Amino acid sequence: MLFRRLSAILIASSLLFAGFGCSNTSNPELAAKSKPFTLKYWRVFDEDDAFNEIFAAYRAQHKNISVEYRKFRPEEYEKALLNAFAEGTGPDVFSLHNTSLGGWDQRLTPAPAVLTVPYSEMSTGLKKEVITVLKKIPGMTPQRLAAEFVPAVAEDVVIPTEQADPQAPLVPRVYGLPLAVDTMVVYYNRDLLNAAGIAQPAADWIEFREQVKKITKLDETGAIIQSGAALGTSKNVERSTDLLGLLMMQNGAHMTENGVAAFERRPPELPQRTLPPGAEALVFYTDFANPEKEGYSWNDKMPNSLEAFLNGSTAYFFGYAYHLPTIRTRAPRLNFGIAPMPQVDINNAKNFANYWVETVSKQTAHPEEAWDFVQFVTGANQAKNYLKRTKKPTALLSLVSEQANDLDLATFAAALPTAKNWYHGGDASATEKAFAEMIDAMLAAEADPKRIVEIGVTKVNQTMR
Repeated sequence: MLFRRLSAILIASSLLFAGFGCSNTSNPELAAKSKPFTLKYWRVFDEDDAFNEIFAAYRAQHKNISVEYRKFRPEEYEKALLNAFAEGTGPDVFSLHNTSLGGWDQRLTPAPAVLTVPYSEMSTGLKKEVITVLKKIPGMTPQRLAAEFVPAVAEDVVIPTEQADPQAPLVPRVYGLPLAVDTMVVYYNRDLLNAAGIAQPAADWIEFREQVKKITKLDETGAIIQSGAALGTSKNVERSTDLLGLLMMQNGAHMTENGVAAFERRPPELPQRTLPPGAEALVFYTDFANPEKEGYSWNDKMPNSLEAFLNGSTAYFFGYAYHLPTIRTRAPRLNFGIAPMPQVDINNAKNFANYWVETVSKQTAHPEEAWDFVQFVTGANQAKNYLKRTKKPTALLSLVSEQANDLDLATFAAALPTAKNWYHGGDASATEKAFAEMIDAMLAAEADPKRIVEIGVTKVNQTMR
């Protein structure tokens, strides 16, 4: 009798445990979400080895989800995206530059407040096996974003969004998350500064101009044979439009107001000046390429600013963290340092943020899983893996202090709390072209800076919506 009773218990137990891992047969939602599929992920710049461990870690949590990664050249990327979306074959997750995010919001899915996602877990019974369970996890909200990411991110990725009821007020939604946030700094040639008797790079722009005057050397014909700084022109200065935009912001210009470009205006909080702050910044920037002006050190006949820094012919080069590997590789003997950007007001520092944002396509068949993936790769654990491999500044507040102890990244990380950018409209490349044209026009004879900036604003506003 006892034997028969024990046998019945064992049979019942085996039937019970046989059901583990098969719960999707009785749960239609779990059954649907447990089907294998592939997330297509498109980016620029990074090779797949920057993500291999991250993808493997994600697959360990989601056995039914594979990730197909594809890297594009920057010059082909936007066209490839537009063509793919037109054909309905676009990626589920893709990167956008922070300045252009607002122009793509109609093609994007904002982060849901809650995500329902299948997770692969080990069963808890005597018979250990992998089972699939549905979990509800928090999505990315503007409040959570502000608590976790550096300040620049919220200004760029949170967009007011219409609700189902068009009469209801707009609701702020998160449209993407970054893996890193780069900041502009100044690279300097220690040997050239030492030769000019300069102990430290300039902290403000007035001191910077004085240092440039000491370093710059001209021959008897007025040609530059040693440049103090590479700035003042458009085409042969790396990220010249970023430099000009930063100078405008530091000088008090409002880049946008109420959704339109406004950097030609004189903000009411500023004291009376001869020129509005945007026009004043344009004059200051281009003076470095004007042979009639104080601080002349550059012109359009010079090589590319990075090339000039690599070959030791200019003392100051403005760039980002992504320039560092190139400098180290191509000029291994160059005695250089990295310093913070000079400021208009050192007590009110303003720096420039330049980064890419991971977004979710409106066309994806798996919006919750795609957003779960974005939150996974940009979260602290996986972001540390990515940043270690790519040597980029963090986007997460929790990692800023850690990078402050990194000799390569400390200067970039220190700029993150005060770094920002501005929305460049629906066509960021057109806005950059307008800024380059302002620089070129200012270097023409008898230029009117106020009028030039007004024309620039008109061109930028043609891309705003």
